[in-house]
Amino acid sequence: MSAADRPGRSDVGPLVILVGPPGAGKTTVGSLLAERLGVALRDTDADIAERAGKSVADIFVEHGEDHFREVEVAAVEEAVREHTGVLALGGGAVLRESTRRLLTGGPVVFLDVALADAVRRVGLDTARPLLAVNPRQQWRTLMEHRRPLYTEVARAVVTTDDRTPEQVADAVLDALEPTRA
Repeated sequence: MSAADRPGRSDVGPLVILVGPPGAGKTTVGSLLAERLGVALRDTDADIAERAGKSVADIFVEHGEDHFREVEVAAVEEAVREHTGVLALGGGAVLRESTRRLLTGGPVVFLDVALADAVRRVGLDTARPLLAVNPRQQWRTLMEHRRPLYTEVARAVVTTDDRTPEQVADAVLDALEPTRA
């Protein structure tokens, strides 16, 4: 899939935008997709951390979630405007209405993951600020709130449960294939 293959889109903007919760595999699958498509991967959480000179977790602790979400909105807007490869968004990027409006109609794929697989993948004990206390319950609560938002912006939903990253990448490409003219 190239920029020219995107119906109704100019030759700017990402080929694929991945959204989903922690442990869904956005960065891992995004790397595989970028390699297969011959484009670069961009991760907005990495952009934010690089600019701030500190981790996302440190930004949360030092400045709070509201500050992080404001910075995140700007990072997503810039990446959608400038990046022409695969774009992986932070798990909470869909929380802001302005970001959801920006994503709607784009080549967005929601990587959906069950709690058991998320736990296996990230352990839910890593530096994830919103999962610091009672991570399993926090993850469930987070998903109850976010799942409708992920689905709202997604052109396709790909379940990652019991699939390898390669299988998920195949499913993402298959899910987007019918949208090409």
